[in-house]
Amino acid sequence: MILKQILEIFELLDKPNSNGAEMADFLKERGAENVYVTSIQGKNGYTDGIKIYIAGKNGKKNGGNAPTLGIIGRLGGIGARPLVKGFVSDGDGALTVLSAALKLIEMKTKGDQLEGDIIITTHICPNAPTIEHKPVPFMGSPIDMRAMNEHEVLPEMEAILSVDTTKGNKIVNSNGFAISPTIKEGYILKISDDLLTIMEKVTGNLPLTIPVSQQDITPYGNDLFHINSLYQPSTATKSPLIGVAITTGVPVAGCASGASHFGDIEKAGRFLIETAKAYGNLECEFYDRAEFEKILKLYGKMNRFQTMGIK
Repeated sequence: MILKQILEIFELLDKPNSNGAEMADFLKERGAENVYVTSIQGKNGYTDGIKIYIAGKNGKKNGGNAPTLGIIGRLGGIGARPLVKGFVSDGDGALTVLSAALKLIEMKTKGDQLEGDIIITTHICPNAPTIEHKPVPFMGSPIDMRAMNEHEVLPEMEAILSVDTTKGNKIVNSNGFAISPTIKEGYILKISDDLLTIMEKVTGNLPLTIPVSQQDITPYGNDLFHINSLYQPSTATKSPLIGVAITTGVPVAGCASGASHFGDIEKAGRFLIETAKAYGNLECEFYDRAEFEKILKLYGKMNRFQTMGIK
């Protein structure tokens, strides 16, 4: 379990002066070797981007050939100050991936080093703006999506898990987390059977899935509806991406405080860790490679949906 790690990370995030440098120092004290923090300036302020590299026993960093998994914590901000005091629901993506990172770092220091490299990216902003949205307000961000993708979506990531609070909707009506179909180069592919199996193991329940619309996998800024930023990393990579949506039974605003459920975050974090183990061991696939090649031959490329479209 990673409840201890969640509580430790939460204490660092739940304050007005939370920042990337303090988080990096904490992770290094616990055994992290490669943590990088970048202050990213935007029109509405700044945020601290954080990158965590955890080398695998047979990963690319050590000259091996095990695949590299990317884990991205998506959010506008961990706080909506001065409008709202305290940690907000939108910060669950950062809390989940940073807690999983801490557990993976501790596993490595104790001798349980994974086969493949893991790259974890997110950002820390305790005073993000809010945006009017139905059925509940969205959290904004001090930086735009292009800047966020430039920081968080890295070319070394051969497959990506994108984690985001996805509570402000009436599509998934259950507390916990849901996984999406695989998104790759503008295509919405079938849901990975391997990841459904991992989800069943982690939760002890039937898997919960979240639908994806074509609009969702297009870039922000084209005036189309997007459920949230869960799938935005897919617009900046050729690697397959699966969304990990932290969900609730009723719509909850991203700027709501007191709305983070440790049980849901803990399960989602364990899912990230178990997927990282399996992916590095070549025991799970995000998509059927042969079928994807067949789709391309039959219907051609769909990467125009990764662009802003026809001007």
